[in-house]
Amino acid sequence: MDDIVKQALAKWPNVPYCYGWLGLDARGNWRMRDERAQHLNLPGDKLHHAALVAFIVRNYAADERGCWHFQNGPQRVYVRLEATPYIVRTDPALGWVLHTGAALGPVEEAVLTETGALVLRSGDVVAQLDDRDFAHVLPRLKMNGAEVADETLLAWIEGSMSGALTLDGVPVQHVDAAELPARFGYVSEPSAPA
Repeated sequence: MDDIVKQALAKWPNVPYCYGWLGLDARGNWRMRDERAQHLNLPGDKLHHAALVAFIVRNYAADERGCWHFQNGPQRVYVRLEATPYIVRTDPALGWVLHTGAALGPVEEAVLTETGALVLRSGDVVAQLDDRDFAHVLPRLKMNGAEVADETLLAWIEGSMSGALTLDGVPVQHVDAAELPARFGYVSEPSAPA
């Protein structure tokens, strides 16, 4: 957390929290969600200002409820997650890289949803693969130790075929997308506590 944020928290400890105005999409873009976007359930405008995005990334964390936010001075701005708290991409030189620019670390758990979303866990970090990178990851998936054909993978996702699916040797489990927040302990749409 930035020092200026810590100082603001000490100076103004009781600033109300902000809900609904910031989102993280499934491709790792921060989205500003004005009243119209919130009312119409739209993703909002993509943030392009590099310094603002870097400030959000440096001050991004979860609270005790599993609600993700960024600390904007004394105010917490809670984040609506389209997917998971982090989005991961592949990088030829660095391996798995999060939308924040940090490395994911060794994959300890992998799940695939009925929608084809691949979610990886390394320690406490849970990240959905950016769908644009799925083609790069597909050759790394194996069914019973052999390369998996597209049709076979689709049948496995649909549940009409069984087999041991792995990603780089890590077993891949089938999990319903609706179960991801409870399974990994995060809240997709934070709201004020009752």
